[in-house]
Amino acid sequence: MTSLVFFCGHAGTGKTTLAKKLLAPLMKASGQPFCLLDKDTLFGGYSAAAMAMLTGDPNDRDSPLFLQHLRDPEYRGLIDTARDNLELGISALVIGPLSREVRERKLFDHAWLGVAQDVELRVVWVHTSEDTARQRIVARANPNDAYKLAHWDEYRQRRFVPSGAACDDLLMFDNTAPTQADYDALLARLVA
Repeated sequence: MTSLVFFCGHAGTGKTTLAKKLLAPLMKASGQPFCLLDKDTLFGGYSAAAMAMLTGDPNDRDSPLFLQHLRDPEYRGLIDTARDNLELGISALVIGPLSREVRERKLFDHAWLGVAQDVELRVVWVHTSEDTARQRIVARANPNDAYKLAHWDEYRQRRFVPSGAACDDLLMFDNTAPTQADYDALLARLVA
């Protein structure tokens, strides 16, 4: 059996750091090989080249143009790459905001994902306060965040923390100041 694990959340929540921290323990605890698929690693260079050609700004990853034309193909490619690995018997850990897909619960839909029904699906929503996320974004000084920071009031309107029925089966993880016990608890839920 294979697993498809998503680490989702808004910028600055620490989803990539968390996923990388848990990857080796997850492989050991589950006994499964996993590939790590980070949206920014897979598509960052391509999107930078496309946006440089379209707008002159290779770091534009949040403008309406990017969101309308490149966001969805990036996510589809990410999920298709995960599916290719799953078909080869390799579980996948996928990192990306995927906020719309979480809100619409698409990441729990085997048919939408294009994966076999026996693939175990786990979705982690990594969150932290808006202030903490903004501080982390500023501190990492990634040029890809320039649009977010310059249009923070607009960007912050897209931020949300799932609640109610949207949380069904969603593994919520507050990444503000986690302890080893918090990491261990999340790991246990991922392999349950």
